[in-house]
Amino acid sequence: MFPFKNRKTVRVKEDKLYYSYSSESSTKEDMDEMSFLLTTLCKSYNREIIFLCIGSDRSTGESFGPFVGTMLKENHFPHHVFGTIADPVHALNLNLVLKEIDNRFSEPIIFGVDACLGDSHQIGSILLKEGPLIPGCAINNLLPELGNYHLKAVVNHLDCITPVSSLNTTRLDTVLTLAKITSTIILNSAKNKSNAKMTANHY
Repeated sequence: MFPFKNRKTVRVKEDKLYYSYSSESSTKEDMDEMSFLLTTLCKSYNREIIFLCIGSDRSTGESFGPFVGTMLKENHFPHHVFGTIADPVHALNLNLVLKEIDNRFSEPIIFGVDACLGDSHQIGSILLKEGPLIPGCAINNLLPELGNYHLKAVVNHLDCITPVSSLNTTRLDTVLTLAKITSTIILNSAKNKSNAKMTANHY
């Protein structure tokens, strides 16, 4: 069954956190470890892999997902990518994109990619978690949950009174930095998988 459904309430159960990367304190070794973890997750399924990058080019904070999708496509990422700056996946077309995926693919493994808001000390963190992504959660605009795993980047602090303002006033530098790190982690995971195949063929 395709892994998404409509929900009107936030999930109570916390999804399993696989890895947390900080753009401020993490090292290249941490980035490599996160890439290898993604490689392991992708290799554990004999199904098509989709990276579904959620967001909008009309809000700085929301542009994280589309920037990641664009960077993946520009670097010839071998898996399917939905959501770029030129062709974003957002609240207005998400259901149509999910239906398209459901029609084109048979039980794919989906990695959701999206921006999120958090505490000030969490800004710059990239989280890799098990379970579906729930877009729009921070601004109380819940959209269909999607995916088997998800990558979230904390782009700004959460203003509980005006969360949309937090997204709209996010620094572009923060978004681009996190998008570059995230896309590098994802691209390296594909290289790890490719190198493993080449090594296996060599022997």
